Amino acid sequence: MFLTEEIVKQAADKATEGAPELPNFITLLYDKFGKIAVIGFMHHWENVVFSWMIAILICAVAYWAYRKRTLIPGGLQNFVELVIETLDNFVTGILGPAGRKFTPFLGTIFIYIFCMNMFGLIPGMKSPTSNLNTTVSLAICVFFYVQYTGMRSLGIAGYLAHMAGNPRDVVTWLLVPINIPIHVIEELAKPLSLSLRLFGNITGEDVLITVFVGLGVSALSFLHLPVGLPLQLPFIFLALLTGTIQALVFTLLSTIYFSLMLPHEEH
Repeated sequence: MFLTEEIVKQAADKATEGAPELPNFITLLYDKFGKIAVIGFMHHWENVVFSWMIAILICAVAYWAYRKRTLIPGGLQNFVELVIETLDNFVTGILGPAGRKFTPFLGTIFIYIFCMNMFGLIPGMKSPTSNLNTTVSLAICVFFYVQYTGMRSLGIAGYLAHMAGNPRDVVTWLLVPINIPIHVIEELAKPLSLSLRLFGNITGEDVLITVFVGLGVSALSFLHLPVGLPLQLPFIFLALLTGTIQALVFTLLSTIYFSLMLPHEEH
């Protein structure tokens, strides 16, 4: 059986378990050497494995750019500095100069999600963000950091007052029993919306590409060729755009959540 046909068959098998997706190299290794404990472990935790692979890759690039830094940047250092400067301008443009301390966290979130989104477009790889566990984990990190920031910048009393709607008169105090549940639900809905939005979009891209890979192979199946029509190419370019947008949206909303939690000047 040709490799492409095997990939389509495995994608069809996965469709019976859930959303169809193209098999990655871990899946292919598991089908051939599934009895090996290490392969079985990697298959069971494949989303974690790919997440660590991407994290290590990002760390390696950062280390290499830092290690080879020069007064006049060039090549990799110039690219890394451009990315950092752009992200810093993005964060400070929303939070102001005082928000620069959040650039490392928010910038890392963007780079990490962007790389995870793009990783699935490489043959044999997988986007960890197509798994809800990954997106929920990222959203929970944002959620707890935002709450910690609110408690630290406003104080416990100020944080509770914020959750109560900052009552100042009789009317606003009477609305406290209504405002507190609303604010609690609002804060809990933020990580839920972040995780579901990212998961849904990346999963949709993977399903779309998988379906058109199958159609391309099926269209030439009568010729018994090891390849098919590249019907998925337009959707790969679309995925490059939407994957970037989703990383930007996740980072933008996270930045806004910090902005809403930070103290504001009275006007």
